[in-house]
This record gives sequence, C-alpha cells and structure tokens, in this order.
Amino acid sequence: MFEKAALSQVNLDNSELQDEVTNLLGQLGKQDTGWSSWTFQKVIMRLGSHSLIEYDHQNRTYSIHPLIHHWSATTLEGNRSLMQNLVLTIIALSFSLTFTEDDFMYRRKLLKHTTNLITSLKPEDIDPLVVLHIAQIYSDAVRLKETEALQVMAMEKRKRMLGDDHPDTLISMEEVAGTYWGLGRWSDAEALLLVVLGKRRLVLGDDHPDTLRGMEHLADTYREQGRWSDAEPLYFVVMEKRKLVLGDDHPDTFETMINLANMYRYQGRLSDAEALEVVVMEKTKRVLGDDHPDTIMSMSNLANTYSYQGRLKEADALQLVVLEKSKQVLGDDHPNTLTAMGNLAHTYREQGRLDDAEPLFVMVTEKRKQLLGDDHPHTLRAMSHLAVTYWKQGRWNDAEVLQVVTMEKMKRVLGDDHSWTLENMANLANTHRDQGHLDDVVALQEAVMEKKKQLLSDGHPDTLKSMSSLAATYRDLGHLDNAEALESIVEEHKKHRDGS
Repeated sequence: MFEKAALSQVNLDNSELQDEVTNLLGQLGKQDTGWSSWTFQKVIMRLGSHSLIEYDHQNRTYSIHPLIHHWSATTLEGNRSLMQNLVLTIIALSFSLTFTEDDFMYRRKLLKHTTNLITSLKPEDIDPLVVLHIAQIYSDAVRLKETEALQVMAMEKRKRMLGDDHPDTLISMEEVAGTYWGLGRWSDAEALLLVVLGKRRLVLGDDHPDTLRGMEHLADTYREQGRWSDAEPLYFVVMEKRKLVLGDDHPDTFETMINLANMYRYQGRLSDAEALEVVVMEKTKRVLGDDHPDTIMSMSNLANTYSYQGRLKEADALQLVVLEKSKQVLGDDHPNTLTAMGNLAHTYREQGRLDDAEPLFVMVTEKRKQLLGDDHPHTLRAMSHLAVTYWKQGRWNDAEVLQVVTMEKMKRVLGDDHSWTLENMANLANTHRDQGHLDDVVALQEAVMEKKKQLLSDGHPDTLKSMSSLAATYRDLGHLDNAEALESIVEEHKKHRDGS
C-alpha cells in the first residue's frame, strides 16, 4: 500500500496535506526515482525489534497489537487527527480508479479501514480528491447512499475551493450524477449532467473530449428514461464528432456506436442494432485483434441481439466463442467471463434447454457470492436469473423462496425504484400466478406499474409491458372494466408509437 501510494502521480487539492504525505512516505521508502524496499524493510525491522509490529507471512499483512493502538491513541492525542488524515490519504493514493479484477479486489479489502478512519475525521479536513477515491471503495461495495454523501461532499468542497466552472468541480458533479444513475434517480442525474454539459460547452467547446463524454452520459440518461427522440440525436452528434476528432477506429468512437446500438435494442429496432454491432465487431477485430477484451465484448453484444431476434442457434454459437475467449484472456472468475456464462445460460433457457441453463446460472451465482458477497447487485441479479429458471422448470416453491430473498435484498441495497428490483417483483408475480395466488399477483403488478409510470413515463415500453401483465391478471379475476381500461391505454400508445 505504501509503495503504491508513493508511486502515485495523483496530486491532492490541498498542497499542505500533499507535503505532509510526501514527508511521511519519504521516511518509509519514497525516493525521487521510485521506492526503496530496503528502507521500508529497515523501518519494519526496527519496529518489529520493539514488538511494535508483527508480520503475517501467510496473508502477507502487518498488524499492531491492541495495546499499541491504545497507547498511540492516548499518547498522540494532539496529532491523532492529522495522523488519521495522513493514513486515509495514503490509502486513497494507493489505488487507481480503474476496474480490473485486481483493482476491485484490493479496494474491497480497504473498506473496513476507511470506514473506521472517515467516521473519526471532520469532513472539512479531508481532501476532495481523497473523498472521491474513498467514495469509489463504497461504490464497489454498492453502499450507494454513503457513496452519494461522499461525492456530494467532494463536489461542494471543490465548488468552494475551485469555483463552479473548474474542470475538477465538473468531474465531481459527473461522479454524483453517476451514483444517481446507479440509484435509478434519472431526473437528478439529468439535471446535473445538463449543468456539466452547458459549462463544458462554454469553457471547452463542443468538440472537446470531455464535452463529448458529458453529452454521451446525458444521452445514456435519456435512453434509460425511454426518451428515444432526445437520446438518438445526441448519440449521432457524439459519434460523428468522435469520428471527425478521434477517427473511425478510436475506442471512444466504438463506445458511442455500442451505446447507440443498445438503445436500438431497447427500442426493438434489432436490425439497426445488429448493423452497428457487426461494424464494431469487425473494426475491433481488425484494430485490436480477435482476443482483445473490447473485441470479445463486441461479439457478446452482437450475440445478445441475435438472442433478442430469436436467432438462438447463432446466439448460442457466438456466446460459446465469447465464453471460451473470456476464460482464456481474462480468467474463469473475471466479471466479463461470468457475464458471458450468464448470457449463454439465458440463451439455453430461451431454447428450452433448462437442464443446461440451470448449472450455469448456479455457477454464476456461487462465483458472484464468493467474489462480490451475498448482497452485491450482480450477485442478486444472478440469483434473480436462477429463480426464473426454477420457475420455468415448474419448481415454483424454489423460485418463490429465492425471489422473495432477492426482492428484499434489492430493496435494501438498490432501493424500491431500481429497475432490477422492479423486474424481480414482476418475476415473483409470475410465480404467484402459477401458484394461484392472484391477490398477491395484483398487489405486485400494481406496485410495479405505478413505479414505472413515476420513474419512466406512461408510454415507456417497460410501463406498457407492466400494464399488459396487470390487464391479463384483471381478466383472470373477472375485473373486465379494469382490464379493458388498461388495454385501451396500451393500444393508444402503440398506435402513437407506430405513427398510425
């Protein structure tokens, strides 16, 4: 950790704190040209000779006896806050904000230490950049409320210290908007992103990479709200400008094409999605190579579109290639490998190959639990997919038990309004329907429909789907007036969408 912090190229906003950290790391082994392991080992040996520190060779960790903790807390009372701030800062500097598996697992180990430190410090004493790094640790653990609080703290401090228009302030605003995204708070995310985009256009110009990134994030937010007519022109502007500024074969250009293709898939414009995804796949193969992670991801996107088109054999064949390449390039436990395994399992399920799908879903769920924890959203998502498989197998009690557990955890971790929570509620309603518990079905479907109206719109495809499901249940119960009213709304929106 100390070596990683010493080698970090990140500069803090607080220059005095930067000097204090540099001085402390210098005593431990930081040099102008790098890091001295010999100096660090001499410090550790000197501390060990006085029984102030112990080294666990098996786990490769250092520990301090509780009595030493107590002594230092009472003896260093006057400087305790400074020392805690220095340690928190070193922790923040010891990792990057990249998303490899090693980065992710390292940050998970830091959660307990950062929680103990940050709760004992005054918010105004912590550097904004440190706050943003610590927020990433909470974000990895999907403790989004704490993530939001830390990011808002950093944003407000940067506004005071640097001004509303400073690039670092705008980055902080983007970080907050990203967390709102994770919480399904699309309107809040949109409001911040509009401010960021306006300021970047004014300061940096329309063609600056940061402006284009902000424009794309705003388009993503419109897409999630089902505001296709607002999202599509933004995607086209970003794509064309990136082609012009960066070139047709730049990874950022590919990213915009992929996001546009995802929107087409959500709209049901599967031929348009396929056309873009084929182009991206061929270009990434040529530019990056067949085995590059971005190429593998482009193959996965195309396979998913094949699945939506009902071309299950083609999807199956491509997903098998994706899974094998992911294992070879990234490893069996990499998140992208597990996603590929889940996608293949989904295709097997759609083909009716439930006995092939189930063990894959079980494996994904168990690996997600092992790597991420029982309550991580990706673990819960895997549990939800496994429960649907149980439902399709006619194992309704097994499905119900898993769906109830998943629903309660999703509500607690993600919130009542998150799309995955609502999807799981709809799946539980399907299970209750087959069990003959129609009153429970109505309660769940009404809750899902009202939430989707509130979060998306009456005409959003997901809202219309929930209306159709509820109308079918009303018919089963003999509530024909309620059923016909909903069916009429659905039909009107479909006519309007189709332009008829």
